[in-house]
Amino acid sequence: MTTSIRKFELTDAETELLPSDQDVAFYAEHGWYLSKKLFSDEEVERLEAASERFYAGHVDRPLPGRPPRLAYWRPRDGPVQRHNDYIHYESAAIGEILRKPLLGAVAARLSGAREIRIFQSTLIYKPPRPDEASNVVPWHFDRDYWATSTSERMLTAFIPFHDCDERMGTITMVDGSNRWRQESRANVTSLHFADRDRDDLEATLERNAKYNGAAVRKVPVVIPKGHVSFHHNHTYHGSGPNRSTSPRRAISLHLQDGENTYRSYVLPNGETASYNHDFLVRRTPQGSPDYGDPAYCPVTWRSRF
Repeated sequence: MTTSIRKFELTDAETELLPSDQDVAFYAEHGWYLSKKLFSDEEVERLEAASERFYAGHVDRPLPGRPPRLAYWRPRDGPVQRHNDYIHYESAAIGEILRKPLLGAVAARLSGAREIRIFQSTLIYKPPRPDEASNVVPWHFDRDYWATSTSERMLTAFIPFHDCDERMGTITMVDGSNRWRQESRANVTSLHFADRDRDDLEATLERNAKYNGAAVRKVPVVIPKGHVSFHHNHTYHGSGPNRSTSPRRAISLHLQDGENTYRSYVLPNGETASYNHDFLVRRTPQGSPDYGDPAYCPVTWRSRF
């Protein structure tokens, strides 16, 4: 996968799909944004087909190792909610679509960055089982477990493979929470939300809302097929159970600006924070994990200006 020879250009029709000045202002104020149609139906259907091949055991490029906090569903795990990290690395077909320059250009426009790189991608499958506890994603914000990143401009694109509404358990934002000050740093952790206590996460949300004198206004984002929901790395979000008759299929694509680098960060418990990349990516000349490693963190957009 070579990014140095790629042309990061948009057609006139794609340029029309970029966020307007009003959209960028909305994102800054509310912490989330629903895009125009960025993927064709054919592209989305290719994503779903590639995901089915992956679930059936097809991997183009297996990870060379298993980081300790890797989310990686296997058939033996049963009919729970599936999360598979590094899908852009392991599936060539999915990786190609996720590197679409238009997607990166939208992220760059929202974040004010000149360059956008993939940070992480997770293939998600939420089965139509309302009583399955794993289907409920508790309230959290992504920056909380990206302590080893220097950037405050990182964001996430949520890409469903179909129309996605509240009945399916679509992603839900706590409106405006990207602007909240955090009551304390005691909850900063390397742990993914799935590894943390759900009641504690709920209590943290309520406590931080009170600390900011803010109401907790939850907004389910209804996403038509081919459209993408973006959210700021400080925006609280979660999702409810899938009450429909079909699985909710999606990819959560975490994106970083080109200036993001690794930093050493000591957690409140005295341990040094880590991220899965730290066990996989190449090292910088200084010996730190390189969050610009093109094998894992390819560039998807670079502005000429």
